[in-house]
Amino acid sequence: MSDAGKISLMLVDDHFVVRSGLAVSLDLEPDIEVIAEAESGAEAIEKFQRLKPSVVLMDLELPDFSGIETTKEILAEDSEARILIFSTFQREDEVTSALDAGAIGYLQKSSGRDELIEAIRTVATGKRYLSPGLSEQISDLQNISSVTPREREILERIAKGKANKEIGAELGISEDTVKRHVSNVLQKLNVSDRAQATAEAIRRGILQV
Repeated sequence: MSDAGKISLMLVDDHFVVRSGLAVSLDLEPDIEVIAEAESGAEAIEKFQRLKPSVVLMDLELPDFSGIETTKEILAEDSEARILIFSTFQREDEVTSALDAGAIGYLQKSSGRDELIEAIRTVATGKRYLSPGLSEQISDLQNISSVTPREREILERIAKGKANKEIGAELGISEDTVKRHVSNVLQKLNVSDRAQATAEAIRRGILQV
């Protein structure tokens, strides 16, 4: 946050007109402040490290690295970074690759302004945001996004009855990061609690009995 209660936002897009239009529009919101713009993956990584925005609004098509590669690099530096993909396309492989890379939101550029603002505010709280149509598509695909190695480590500890604080201490990550991973795991496995997650992970072969 740049000011108390404000969401600091970095816009990553290689088109100046797109970035400028977004910046002007989003700065009208009292709780959002655009603090940085980047036209390439390398510039986005450098500015994220220096400015630590609350949310990164990330295009997928950049002149050097892809938005997915840039997302991975940013998350490698800061596992709690909150990245919202903002793409022209909504292809199945791009969506799943973006989510697997660690993005916690995905929105098409054809979405309306109100939905974009809602997505930014949702992602700023650490919650996943997918447009309604995309949520249905992902559900229909049986949550095709694979469980990541980190999520598998957390699942193994959930199965042993360990609390988020204990898991965080063992893995060297914050309790909030553990909570985010647990939330993602529940969504991927289409379950509502930790006990169901353990049972479903065993059923799918993610965990061994």
